[in-house]
Amino acid sequence: MEIKQLIMIEQLNLNFTGGSSHLPLWTNPNDKWATILWKKLEKNVLNIQKRIYKAIKAGKIGKAKKLARLLLRSTSSIILNVRRVTQDNKGKRTAGVDGVKMLAPKQRLAMLNELILQAKRGFKGFKAKPIRRIYVPKPNGDKRPLGIPTMKDRVIQGIVKSSLEPIWEARFEPHSYGFRLAHSTHDAISLVFNSLNKKQKWVLEADIKGCFDNINHEKLLEKLDGTAKKND
Repeated sequence: MEIKQLIMIEQLNLNFTGGSSHLPLWTNPNDKWATILWKKLEKNVLNIQKRIYKAIKAGKIGKAKKLARLLLRSTSSIILNVRRVTQDNKGKRTAGVDGVKMLAPKQRLAMLNELILQAKRGFKGFKAKPIRRIYVPKPNGDKRPLGIPTMKDRVIQGIVKSSLEPIWEARFEPHSYGFRLAHSTHDAISLVFNSLNKKQKWVLEADIKGCFDNINHEKLLEKLDGTAKKND
């Protein structure tokens, strides 16, 4: 499949490929995957995410949902998430139940083609494959269960995350630092230091035992409130 045949579902007039002058130094000039103009894709996705964020802040929920659905079908987002999962992330060396890992550029293009066709259909009929369960040793001697999805399912998770993230970033509390983009432990430490530096205060430390093991998934899906399409 030629990269130039990838048509933006959102009908934006962008060319994702360029000449050899655009190639990073580490790429193979004969590799079509390497000719993608990544900055254009990143800019396109970021622009839609900004529009979603602004719509939520302005109380235009309907507009935000339409933009979120647009981003779910965005070729830009699909290509970027394929790269993150199959090329950038360390997890590219870890296979799911299908045994697929370490994809070559031609295999990435094949996955792109499949995902773009599924996106055009709104991911109707998509079924995630079972996760591969492994157990990671903990410092106290126990083992923590870890579920590993297939590479394709990880890409689709990333596509959905790209769509939901700006919605919830606009709704989260300003001092919530867990598992958030551009928020880190250092930010939390800085806030605590500045809060306690001038006046003595009480500090409450709490840990919810087995939070992610026991959390109610149905309640989480209800929280999405239609911001992402759910398939049976």
